[in-house]
Amino acid sequence: MGRYVLKRIFSSIITLWVVVTLTFTLSRVIPGGPFDSEKDTPIEVRKNLEERYKLNEPVYIQYVDYLKNLVKLDLGPSFKQKGVSINEIISRGFPVSAKLGVAAVSLAVIFGLILGIIAALKQGRWPDRVTMFISTLGVTIPAFVIATLFIYFFAEKLRWFPVYGLDTPRHYVLPAIALGGYSMAFISRLVRSSLLDVIRQDYIRTAKAKGLSETSIIIKHALKNAMLPVVTYLGPLVAGVLTGSFVIEKIFTIPGLGRSFVDSIGNRDYTAILGVTVFYSLFLVLCNLFVDLVYAFIDPRIKLEG
Repeated sequence: MGRYVLKRIFSSIITLWVVVTLTFTLSRVIPGGPFDSEKDTPIEVRKNLEERYKLNEPVYIQYVDYLKNLVKLDLGPSFKQKGVSINEIISRGFPVSAKLGVAAVSLAVIFGLILGIIAALKQGRWPDRVTMFISTLGVTIPAFVIATLFIYFFAEKLRWFPVYGLDTPRHYVLPAIALGGYSMAFISRLVRSSLLDVIRQDYIRTAKAKGLSETSIIIKHALKNAMLPVVTYLGPLVAGVLTGSFVIEKIFTIPGLGRSFVDSIGNRDYTAILGVTVFYSLFLVLCNLFVDLVYAFIDPRIKLEG
């Protein structure tokens, strides 16, 4: 186990280095800069700003300096928000995104499992058809379309839910459903497909022959083995949702990490783009590592050392 973890940590470091290098390069290659604006900025002012943030130095020196600061967990200052560091932006935005993300992931997992189990047990009957119809809609309709429809019907017309910020539990309802809708639909399809495959196995037929109840067979024997595809999907899902949904946070005016990332791209804030990308990549790597370790717990037949 320890040897496997060390290998994964080493590969994760390489992956992060590649992400940082590509993001840094692309941010410098794209035309324009953080101090370009619609109004002409005096040349002297621009030169002073570039000198202050060391943007007048060769690109390779900027790259090496950034890597040195990154090792010290210093993501640098924001080019657009005076006196604010990227570490502060992340520490301020991530908790907001995480709260919404936890609500969305919980909704997706709970209802995805319920719908998937119902569809598998009622295969070919109307509960299966209704569940697959709902999951198909959830997979095919983009999140921003769902969010827009929610705002129009449930906020503007019916006045049931507020749509700005996350001040009360009612504020979480619409963005959480819009954010977790696709994942819920995808998980339900995964569970249905996997569970149908598992319940056709010989050991399930043996359990039925012993007289075990259907509920006991599903919970104690079938569902655990059917969860492997779901666990695989949960790694990137948790990382993506908890670090912030760019579109959903922008639509519902939520001051999370995703909204900060969108604003940083529009403002060409190099350090913010790099910082949020590195943070997201690190979170994704850790979630995938956790998923691999959970495999062995769910299915003892999986040997990590092999």
